[in-house]
Amino acid sequence: MRRRGLLALFGVTVVIIAATLFAVLQDARRVVGTPEQTGRAYLAAWAGENLPEMRELVAAPPADFAERHRRLSDDLKVLSIKLTPGTLVRRGEHTADLPFEGVRQIGELGEWRFSSVLHLTVRDGEWKVVWTQQTLTPGVPEGERLRLRRITVPGTELRTRQGRPLPDRSGAETYLRDLARRIDALENDPVRGWAIEASSATGRSRNLVVFRPPVERTYRTTLDWWTQAAAARALDGVEGPAAVVAVRPSTGEVLAVADRLAGQGAFYRPSPPGSTFTIVTAAALLGDGLSGTSPVPCPARYTGPGGQVFTNEGGEDHGKVSLREAFALSCDTTFARLAVERLGDAALRRQAARLGFGGALKSGIGGQCGTMRKAGDGDALGGDAIGRNSVRATPLCMALVAAAVRDGTWRPPRLMSERAVRRLETGRPKPEPLPAPVVAQLRSMMAAVATDGAAAASGLPPGVAGTTGATGTTAAGPDGEGTQGQGGAGQGAQGRDASGPGSWFTGYRGDLAFAVLLERDATGTGEPAVDAATVAARFLAAL
Repeated sequence: MRRRGLLALFGVTVVIIAATLFAVLQDARRVVGTPEQTGRAYLAAWAGENLPEMRELVAAPPADFAERHRRLSDDLKVLSIKLTPGTLVRRGEHTADLPFEGVRQIGELGEWRFSSVLHLTVRDGEWKVVWTQQTLTPGVPEGERLRLRRITVPGTELRTRQGRPLPDRSGAETYLRDLARRIDALENDPVRGWAIEASSATGRSRNLVVFRPPVERTYRTTLDWWTQAAAARALDGVEGPAAVVAVRPSTGEVLAVADRLAGQGAFYRPSPPGSTFTIVTAAALLGDGLSGTSPVPCPARYTGPGGQVFTNEGGEDHGKVSLREAFALSCDTTFARLAVERLGDAALRRQAARLGFGGALKSGIGGQCGTMRKAGDGDALGGDAIGRNSVRATPLCMALVAAAVRDGTWRPPRLMSERAVRRLETGRPKPEPLPAPVVAQLRSMMAAVATDGAAAASGLPPGVAGTTGATGTTAAGPDGEGTQGQGGAGQGAQGRDASGPGSWFTGYRGDLAFAVLLERDATGTGEPAVDAATVAARFLAAL
């Protein structure tokens, strides 16, 4: 009996000890406070410049924690800081993130707005801030020093013709910046501002924030806010380089330039225009005595005098058709053959020159139309006639070609008033009237493309006249094998023809002319998911 009592007493003692140890362990695991309380307390201390309290809330703060904060405030002349916490995000039982927005008042210059995240974790039973340099200066890696630097800033602000800023993601921003710089240089009145500069030990630097005085000069451009917005949104979802340019045929005013090509490519980087160039070839043929009703052959293949084989897209053979039908059906074999057998190189190049090719455009920020070299032989001429071989054109150039058909006169483009552009650029090209009979027949031919021809299924609204084009090839070598942008016999691929097919559409509706270019993607492996005529339909539908 006595033994049983001792065993019972021992068992009770073990239970009491185990319970005590469990309670101790539970106390050890208990965490004081919440991550949100710690995060908000840290931000409040930061806004109040209470560096000792901030340091207490940080897990393993660096030895120069306070000095880093003081140095930043001194270097940037920070007068105050406002911090607004966001919604806490739990990452685990012992980790959490608290995003926040910050506003630093930089002297009398203005505000530096930034976003950052407080990373929080449990250390010794308390929630602490995991501090890094990114907490203090988000986007600035360790080793970069911030300072205020005096810089030259634009003294001119440019707006749309309505006096409004450009639409978001318009694609015309670089054009207006370039134009503003030109105006500033003309005024010879540099404006000085300030920047928060981040510089590394290697000497590389970048501006994080720019502070500028009030704009001294505000001018309106020819860009139309609604047309610019429609052009930019028409390119949304288009993969790869692309551009939409719109001009007013009656004046040459540039109404929109949505440019997603490299290096202001809509004005400066010519591409093979493909069959859109047959507007030029057709104008030369009409001036040479043909009419829209003239019967012409449209075979599936045409072999040039040097053995170059030209084919229609899809190998289509349309037999004997009118010139108007050949244009509407995009019969490349027709125009290659007629250029070789009827026109000749000189006549085609003269017609191209009348429509701006070979000259500078002097829009206020310059620009090129396109180029066309002298053809070395008949095969090269056939390629030129359908916008390949040596022919290159910018989207601005092809928009002006369509505008010339609509108005009856080729006009140089401009981004500001005629007087302002002449101050910026001397030697403006002169308007070039086109023969009225040629213009009337070209209008009929371009209208047929949208209603009965190559663009009939693209959803273009009523009243559109234009033509399609591709920067790929419809030419084949003497053995019948296809080539990319092949010139005459013995000539290799030229420029970006070799990168594969892109898509063009140029045309007009009312007093609006435009060109759309969709290039193949940068890898050269993918074609545009939509064609340029479909993008043109989107653009016009948004107006």
